[in-house]
Amino acid sequence: MNRKILALLVIVIFGMVQKDMNAQAYDASRYLYNIGIPDSLDSNILQEKRDFWVQLPESYTPDRKLKYPVVFILDGGMHLPALQTVYSYYVGHHLPDMILVGVSNRENRTRDLTISEISTRNGGPVNEASGGAELFTSFIEKELIPYVENKYNSSTYRTLIGWSYGGLFTINTLINHPELFTNYIAIDPSLDWDDQKLLKEAKIKLQQENFKGKSLFVSLAAGQLHMLDEKINLNNVMKDTSEFTLFGRSIIEFSDFAAKQEQNELNFSYKYYPADYHWTITLPSITNALVEQFEWFQLKSPTKYSNPETSLDELKKLVQEREKILNTHYGYPSPPLQKELLNQTGYMYMQFEQFDKSYAFFKMYIDYYPDDANAYDSMADYYESQNDYPNALKSITRAYELSQSEYHKSRMEELKNKI
Repeated sequence: MNRKILALLVIVIFGMVQKDMNAQAYDASRYLYNIGIPDSLDSNILQEKRDFWVQLPESYTPDRKLKYPVVFILDGGMHLPALQTVYSYYVGHHLPDMILVGVSNRENRTRDLTISEISTRNGGPVNEASGGAELFTSFIEKELIPYVENKYNSSTYRTLIGWSYGGLFTINTLINHPELFTNYIAIDPSLDWDDQKLLKEAKIKLQQENFKGKSLFVSLAAGQLHMLDEKINLNNVMKDTSEFTLFGRSIIEFSDFAAKQEQNELNFSYKYYPADYHWTITLPSITNALVEQFEWFQLKSPTKYSNPETSLDELKKLVQEREKILNTHYGYPSPPLQKELLNQTGYMYMQFEQFDKSYAFFKMYIDYYPDDANAYDSMADYYESQNDYPNALKSITRAYELSQSEYHKSRMEELKNKI
């Protein structure tokens, strides 16, 4: 097949994917109200209004004492549903309560996410504006992040996710602005952009600079090895020198190089997806990346919490050790256990009739979440199980002060009658 015809086919395929993605993002915006809170801000830096969506965790509270890690995902109109799906299945044991922010790149995607201006790509002209990544980074750093922090109780523990051009943007942010995020997830990143410009720059910085405390996950879909030749595979793609394998070869070259730079202390991982294509790789990549990057969050020795033979001292030690781990990673004080786990464990030990343990977990629930009415409601149940009605009344009264619910009001009357 003529080389120019091949190049044209690649341009057409990329164009179809791009148009389909934009169409999906446009249609999705009508339904994202069920996933995230629609929000926007007028950017002085971009000189335009920028839409985004914010998904708050179920446990979210306006209490300013509690801060939540934040995940920012580019192309939010298309990819926030995938992120929310992964998060909803893994939150708790694998992932902490987090705020999810889907950033729209619907209008000027190529301009926002690419690192340099080019006029041709894959043998054809580039008619869209390009090279605005640094300006878009400035918008994220100086406008979007401060806005989210001020409005949504977010913390400085942040994760950035980008796909394709967004993956290029994500790696560029790590290499040139590592302080902005803790975790970086680059899904099928377009490292072939502008004759591998970022790849060449990254090799220098990955050798010379330190990235301690930062994590980068990179993925590659099999469909990006060679879209027109099924004989090209992971074993022989690096031997091919055509422009049709440059996309895949660039990711492999970057990943092989990054994996060897142990001196820079970057927590780097790479995964190849043999059954996925450019437009299907997002969901599995987000799953693997988040579970891996938050491995430290996972509950250590979970069976000890539910084992009635575990002593109270050992349980307290487990909680203290976990609190230290979380505080070290977040860089700020954070409750060691989610309120649901504290509550469930307290009731479990009530059923075991190990009331000292039950009281300890309900007390931790109150100490770590002092503005949660349910914490005092649970403690009232504990006191009632001990026939300590005066303290049960005090606890349920505090619950009512916080909730103003008819349920807590009626419980107050019931307990008064028992004193």
